[in-house]
Amino acid sequence: MGRLAAALTRLRTTLGTVSYPLVLPSADEAQRVGSALLAQLDDYLLPKLNRLDAPLLVVVGGSTGAGKSTLVNSLVQERVTNSGVLRPTTRSPVLVAHPENLAWFEQPHLLPALIRTVKSSDDPNSLQVVGARAIGPGLALLDAPDVDSVVDHNRKLAAQLLAAADLWLFVTTAARYADAVPWELLKTAKLRGTVIALVLDRVPLDAAADISAHLGEMLTEHNLGNAPLFVLPETELDERGMLPGPVIEGMRQWFAQLSADPAARDAVARQTLDGALAALAPAVEGLAEAAEDQTRTAQALDERVDAAYRTAKRTVRDGLQDGRLLRGEVLARWQEFVGTGEFVRSLESRVGQLRDKFIAAVTGRPGPSRSLQVALESQLVTLLRGVATDAAEQAYASWQAHPSGEALLVTDLKTASADLPQVADRLVRDWQRWVLDLVRREAGDKRSVARGAAYAVNGAGLAVMIAVFTSTAFIPTGLEVAVGAGTTVAAQKVLEAVFGDQAIRTLAERARTELVGRVDELLDAEAARYTARTSAVRREAEPGTLLRQAAAAVESARKDIALTGSGS
Repeated sequence: MGRLAAALTRLRTTLGTVSYPLVLPSADEAQRVGSALLAQLDDYLLPKLNRLDAPLLVVVGGSTGAGKSTLVNSLVQERVTNSGVLRPTTRSPVLVAHPENLAWFEQPHLLPALIRTVKSSDDPNSLQVVGARAIGPGLALLDAPDVDSVVDHNRKLAAQLLAAADLWLFVTTAARYADAVPWELLKTAKLRGTVIALVLDRVPLDAAADISAHLGEMLTEHNLGNAPLFVLPETELDERGMLPGPVIEGMRQWFAQLSADPAARDAVARQTLDGALAALAPAVEGLAEAAEDQTRTAQALDERVDAAYRTAKRTVRDGLQDGRLLRGEVLARWQEFVGTGEFVRSLESRVGQLRDKFIAAVTGRPGPSRSLQVALESQLVTLLRGVATDAAEQAYASWQAHPSGEALLVTDLKTASADLPQVADRLVRDWQRWVLDLVRREAGDKRSVARGAAYAVNGAGLAVMIAVFTSTAFIPTGLEVAVGAGTTVAAQKVLEAVFGDQAIRTLAERARTELVGRVDELLDAEAARYTARTSAVRREAEPGTLLRQAAAAVESARKDIALTGSGS
């Protein structure tokens, strides 16, 4: 029993960690079944396992107006529960037990979520507990709400109470016995192994044989042919509003025998408990499949977002290599910075004199360097804002085309983050400072740079940034030359003159890698606005596997205990 209790506790914990937040065909049913299993574990399975000798709980359930309350009052010969004059009736369920058994039901062993009370209440979350000697020790009758009530809470509470029953006494009438809703519940109870007895109420004498025969056929069809059946003829109630004694005598004797026979009660309790335990595995399998459906869908939605932002990252990388960032203002400011066109043309033939010219340029002309830095920043920020906006729109459209994704969307996701311009500005400025610091560290004791002090470092840093915006190997292609008008050659020659050939390649590659890394972080943060909405699913590690393992442990322990003696 200890092993089984531990396995049930583990299953209960696992069920509580799995959710079904994505809109999927399987989600609503999984939510309902998951909630029902949690309630059954708390209301019935765990407490019953701890006290198999507890009094037998007989839940009286049935359709609206079937006469459940009248039947309960008649069986205990006291007016302990009131019939609803108006439908639907919202009131607390009533539990009637022998005084010897009241202590057990007054404590929240079974149905712990219901507040115990001794008075009738309109609060459906309370349970009125009443003592009555006529019920006999070892038994309790619980008058449940209508299983087909138009009030959603009443139906859910009725299903919850029936799931906590050791024995379900199903009450219907000659006019309602073929209704679909109660038969669905009967089928569920049968599959779960609950012991069932039936009451066919208000049967006209002239039709009793035909109705009883038809009901018998339906019971056999649903594998309920062995369930006890009590047929109550249509009759007048007595002055107390109860059924005449002779009408319910057979049922009272049946309950009296059950009360007087501990072995019979134990058999009923064990059969229902074993059936409820056996029904867990197939129910949990359905939940596992629904949980995996959630995980697969979350991954598919995340992949759509990843694809959009991978495209954005690739666009940035392409922009750093194909020369597009060197057009327009950046090109003009660079040419202004390094000197006239004659200076650019002289670079290749006069490398030996370049250091002095470069130092003179950057130490004496701070204005053009600042203009170039601003132009570089503006061009790069414009690129980042464009790709982030495009990625947001692409991700939004891809989720909008998926039912689960569409349900997660909010308007703000359709565009980049509101603060993206400021974040992008800060990213580029921080990267520019990083490049200048890199140049300063690499310059070290190079006296050519040292002579130029801050302006020399700034000039070399800007040249590194220009080189970053061209091909990785610093080999100008025809396209780059056409776009940059010799810019690549200029950048390379300036840097080679200051640092040497290998140093230039290393510096530009490091600067490029740093920039790409920072851009990736920015775009990952933008993508996280989407993936945060699927995180509730992704947070659960292999929920389907965990559910199956927990259910398998319960089933193994159940078979070992063999509550009904068969072990199956």
